[in-house]
Amino acid sequence: MRIAYLINQYPKTSHSFIRREIAALEAQGVEIERFSIRPTQEELVDPADKAEREKTRALLSAGALHLLLALAVCCLSRPARLCRTLLLAAKMGWKSERGILRHLTYVAEACLLLRWVRAAGADHLHAHFGTNSTAVAMFCQLLGGPAYSFTAHGPEEFDKPHGLALSVKCQFASFAVAISEYGRSQLFRWCHFDQWKKIHVVRCGVSSDFLGRPAGGGASGCFACVGRLCEQKGQLLLVEAAKLLADVHCPVRLLLVGDGEMRGEVEELVERYQLSESVTITGWASSSEVAKHIADSQALVLPSFAEGLPVVIMEAFALKRPVISTYVAGIPELVENGVNGWLVPAGSAEALADAMRQALASSPEKLARMGQAGYERVTQNHDVCKEAQKLAALFRGAIAEKEPEKPVEAVARNASAARC
Repeated sequence: MRIAYLINQYPKTSHSFIRREIAALEAQGVEIERFSIRPTQEELVDPADKAEREKTRALLSAGALHLLLALAVCCLSRPARLCRTLLLAAKMGWKSERGILRHLTYVAEACLLLRWVRAAGADHLHAHFGTNSTAVAMFCQLLGGPAYSFTAHGPEEFDKPHGLALSVKCQFASFAVAISEYGRSQLFRWCHFDQWKKIHVVRCGVSSDFLGRPAGGGASGCFACVGRLCEQKGQLLLVEAAKLLADVHCPVRLLLVGDGEMRGEVEELVERYQLSESVTITGWASSSEVAKHIADSQALVLPSFAEGLPVVIMEAFALKRPVISTYVAGIPELVENGVNGWLVPAGSAEALADAMRQALASSPEKLARMGQAGYERVTQNHDVCKEAQKLAALFRGAIAEKEPEKPVEAVARNASAARC
């Protein structure tokens, strides 16, 4: 069984969970061909990501000439399919923020992808994220390529379900994957009831590089926050909470592991609150560095405003560290308040500061008990090998049960009838 993977940009530091999923599938004998739409733009620091880059082909790296050539070949060899696909792309683009022209470009990318997956002998195509990568995978199928499936992570897919034509993508797919029960509920919400049977939960997993590590000592007084510095992760709120604690003579140390578009704003707020000696931003780190930062922390803190289900929480539990996070999306499926961590309302600096104060006041024995409870939860539900087995079974089922191709017009009509 040979599966083609398609991601918008791969590898990326923040997409280590995809790399682990691929590795687990390959360990089970599944052959994986890696494709991305655009080449990696960021600097890669993890050796495993650098190795993945050498195995990945990016459609846009081929250049405009190859895209146009692939489009011309499809125009000559399968004009009816191309016309139907272009029509659907135009309809999707009309309702999308990205517009019709961008969606027509996705069709050209799909034409090139069709050549590549056929040359690779792929039996099935799987996309991560229900955004442009899934659109390209869908158009590739409509042009005559292999059946496809996709994994929806959130929050973007659930914030813009109509603009992303989520229901259309689900109807054409052999199956769709959510990474949490919350994610499945959102796919249920935006897809027609007739499609619910093809929506499955396959959780992101943690591999032995975390599960096999010794637990950290903890009780260091330092809180680690790992993730892209962006609005949805809530690092500005974390700085606000640190200021509240400093004002009542309860100083904390914060280690922000990551980088991103809001780094300047975070640094400015840290400077304004005179917390420069208490807050450190490391930039992107390798998996081993991330593991060390988490293991040495009092607790992982992730004050997110919007999420799917953060993999870094799984990593913290694998390292037997408790977690402070928010009642958002799939997080409460993993973090149980008072058992393996603390949950606070998203957006409340006061509640976040109080949870951090409780963590600081906790004895090493209590932190160890909470960390052990988290470890048991993650090993039960987020073992990457077990989750990869579920995904491989779905791939086999899709390959064995290829359904007759649905007319584009019928699918588009059904999608428009999906509940709002």
